[in-house]
Amino acid sequence: MKTVETNFGALEGNQVRLYTLENDNGMRVKIMNYGATITSIVLPKKEGAPEEIVCGFDTLKSYFSPEYKSNAPYFGGTVGRYCSQIKDSKFTLNGKQYELAKIVGDNNLHGGKVGFDKKIWTVKPFANDSAKLQMELLSKDLEEGFPGNVDVRVTFTLTDDNALKINYEATSDADTPFTMTNHTYFNLSGFVDSVEGLTVQVLSDKKQVWDDTGAATGENASVIGAPDDLRIAKKIGDVHQAMGDGFEHYYLFENKGFDLDRVAEIKDPKSGRSLEISTTEPGMLLYTGKYTSDELKRESGQQYGKYRGFCCETHRYPNGPNIAESPKSILNKGEEYESTTIYKFKW
Repeated sequence: MKTVETNFGALEGNQVRLYTLENDNGMRVKIMNYGATITSIVLPKKEGAPEEIVCGFDTLKSYFSPEYKSNAPYFGGTVGRYCSQIKDSKFTLNGKQYELAKIVGDNNLHGGKVGFDKKIWTVKPFANDSAKLQMELLSKDLEEGFPGNVDVRVTFTLTDDNALKINYEATSDADTPFTMTNHTYFNLSGFVDSVEGLTVQVLSDKKQVWDDTGAATGENASVIGAPDDLRIAKKIGDVHQAMGDGFEHYYLFENKGFDLDRVAEIKDPKSGRSLEISTTEPGMLLYTGKYTSDELKRESGQQYGKYRGFCCETHRYPNGPNIAESPKSILNKGEEYESTTIYKFKW
């Protein structure tokens, strides 16, 4: 086990650092402190050279290219102060209405114009002989329109059973909407193929209903017997064809509550790789990259684009501040926000 720190470039006079976590099996995870962003996950193979399995870049400047900025896919970023879309970029809390930046049409997305994924995080001292990294951030009162000074902490831990554990913690000095996630795009084939050849299982019988702007309405719908019922594993491409579209589904784990439990598994039958997701969160947004630009690629030539990566974004309800009784979508003053998601790989 080890953690190695290197320079990744400079941004507005600030140094951006890259941290490589490696376990004893040769699995490597690279994270930069700009956006607490996962830039790379390399997995060994049963035979042959290790392969890259996530969308990202090997240089800082690539995250600021015109192609990337115009498409804004949030590759690997730690997203906050509130994930997904907030309807009409506003919410009312304690009798006061707050206005947010309009990012997607009239809706707010992923915390605003300069969310957590666009901040330089402070890295806490770490041990070189472990594979654990902790980053901190202060989100100030009315930053991006949200009330309260919020102290935020994210901890990445790579284990020797090939699990990447992400812990999120936060406290606020005022009530505020709050939920975080990681926005990594995975491709278990090593980008040899699209994600349509993978199989996916999600242990949920219900999803949110979204309106035509992409915001949750507050209603939920059963998926039992529908093409997007994934309680039994299905091939992603088959479901895409049956739906006539890619996934952008927020599945609910109502019976689980906020207990840590296994909620999903994705497998690549060709490589033998699999990814198991466990989380404390009440739902997960499964996204198969239907809006990702085909102009994006890693410096090595690794091709990204539509259906070339999937996301498993675990977090509180999209549009939660505007949905009555949305569970724990408001971080109350003095309350501890705690969330854990584990991505466990096999090959």
